[in-house]
Amino acid sequence: MNRSTIDLWVGIFVAVGFGAILFLALKVGNLITLDRTPGYHLEASFDNIGGLKLRAPVKAAGVVVGRVEAVRLDPKSYDAVVTLRIDRDYQFSKDTIAAINTSGLLGEVYIGLDAGGDTVMLNDGDRIKKTQSAVVIEKLISQFLFEKASESANAGGGADQASPKPPGKTAEGARK
Repeated sequence: MNRSTIDLWVGIFVAVGFGAILFLALKVGNLITLDRTPGYHLEASFDNIGGLKLRAPVKAAGVVVGRVEAVRLDPKSYDAVVTLRIDRDYQFSKDTIAAINTSGLLGEVYIGLDAGGDTVMLNDGDRIKKTQSAVVIEKLISQFLFEKASESANAGGGADQASPKPPGKTAEGARK
């Protein structure tokens, strides 16, 4: 083999390697999906979506049943309205609950669907009425710290005011 043939094969190998790395980066970043199964759309409103991103998984019992297709802000209620694309293979009842969950403490954010017992199923374009917003860890920590600070302030300052003074003794009498 001559030098130009070897250079050509090395170049092809490097190009395929870069292509594979780019594909894996996009796949891990959830920027491309290979599943193009037809599905139907549902909407759900949340007070807070936390770190929910486009194309985040929608899971039922741990199984991926769809993806988040769009997120928008409702200008009237100021709630986040999330559009879900659910695979046609899965049907959910009208009383399904949609909750924003996290895999582990710092894991991916996804929407979990808990099916109810209603016999009427959701159709394309329906809205899930029962939702549970994301739990924001920072808010929980600040509420906990604020409660602890107010408890310590009440315990320190409130103890003097709450303890009764013995009858007949005043602050002036104690100084004499």
